[in-house]
Amino acid sequence: PEMSWHALPTGKRGRQPEFSDAAIQICLTMKVLFGMPLRQTTGFVEGLLRLAGLDWKVPDFSTLCRRQKTLNVAIPYRGGSGPLHLLIDATGI
Repeated sequence: PEMSWHALPTGKRGRQPEFSDAAIQICLTMKVLFGMPLRQTTGFVEGLLRLAGLDWKVPDFSTLCRRQKTLNVAIPYRGGSGPLHLLIDATGI
């Protein structure tokens, strides 16, 4: 299944979410992996998107704070002392 950065319409009344769960998950994964506060995370993800040549809006602090309560970011524990390599395939974003 293709991942979308923007949320699909929910069909419910009221304001529709702007960002998909996957977009929030990516931001929260960066937060957990690098131990950053949410405000720093938004700047970090914005920088990554710019480096990838994408002019996409990034979820702001309030959006991440609110949505993190309903999403579980599970990064399995990895023993060892070597570096952790994280790859994000942006071809399907």
